[in-house]
Amino acid sequence: MHFLELIGTDYPWLSVSGFGAHIKSTQKLLIVQKKNNYEQFPIETVKNLLLIGGHTLSTTTVIQLVKNGAFISFFEADGSPVGTIQPFDDRSITKIQEIQQSIPRQRYAIKIAQSSIKSRLMAIERIEENQKISLFYEGELEFLLKSHDELAFLIKLDEIRRLHRLTSDMYYEIMSRNTPPDFVFRRRTSRPQLDPINAMLSIGYAMLYGNCCVPVVGLHLDPDIGLIHDGRGSLVHDLIEPLKAEMIDPIVFQVAREKLKSNDYEQTPTRCILSDDLIKQMIGMLYKTINNKKINEQVINFCNSMQNNTEFKVLY
Repeated sequence: MHFLELIGTDYPWLSVSGFGAHIKSTQKLLIVQKKNNYEQFPIETVKNLLLIGGHTLSTTTVIQLVKNGAFISFFEADGSPVGTIQPFDDRSITKIQEIQQSIPRQRYAIKIAQSSIKSRLMAIERIEENQKISLFYEGELEFLLKSHDELAFLIKLDEIRRLHRLTSDMYYEIMSRNTPPDFVFRRRTSRPQLDPINAMLSIGYAMLYGNCCVPVVGLHLDPDIGLIHDGRGSLVHDLIEPLKAEMIDPIVFQVAREKLKSNDYEQTPTRCILSDDLIKQMIGMLYKTINNKKINEQVINFCNSMQNNTEFKVLY
């Protein structure tokens, strides 16, 4: 996020991204200035100010916001959360995270896993239609469709995770058939990445992760309380899982098919290093396909479902 982004009344937070903004206040207004551009917001409407990147914020403005019940959350430029200032004795974060701890994880995990299968099937279908090819081997499409339906009947979280992992591995293996064999990509692997396609996927998924971290923190959710995933940032990983096949994968696999050359990366026995030019090109392309509105809606849908005990409508 290397630009000023202000999100006002559409969402229950105000986000300032990029570098160099000056944030100040009067008794009634929060004022955001970057170069010659000014944005003003009634200070009582700002409930969570999200600062992404490097900006100037006076202590007077901090006090003014906190006195009005606002939270101030800080992020690295890539969207990684750093910390939050909150009003003294406010327990709203604790309350929402207690609800988050108590929800039936299996029910939400099934929705995430099913939506991930749907989004990946759609991605494969788009490639087949555009290139007039067939990527599936015999029985694979039927297996993925059957797995989607079987997920609804699974009870144990380990079973859901196992089937989700299996269908995810199948997806990447199917997609690998449409990539040049010289890149030695077969399926998604853990870091450090040894081939350029996995390295490009990691960049894209990191960007998607950072963009999703912001609304997760903006709604006071704990990013480490996951559904399918466990550990640091597990909720964020869950919420972006169905979005990868639309926002990241098409760009990565297009670059791999049409543009990637041997001088775009260097392979060592322990990792694959992408060139600065390729990374810059990838970031520029991915900024156009990462849909922040959809990401925000994904997080809001989860939060509303969790708080109201209603069905989780997963976007993909």
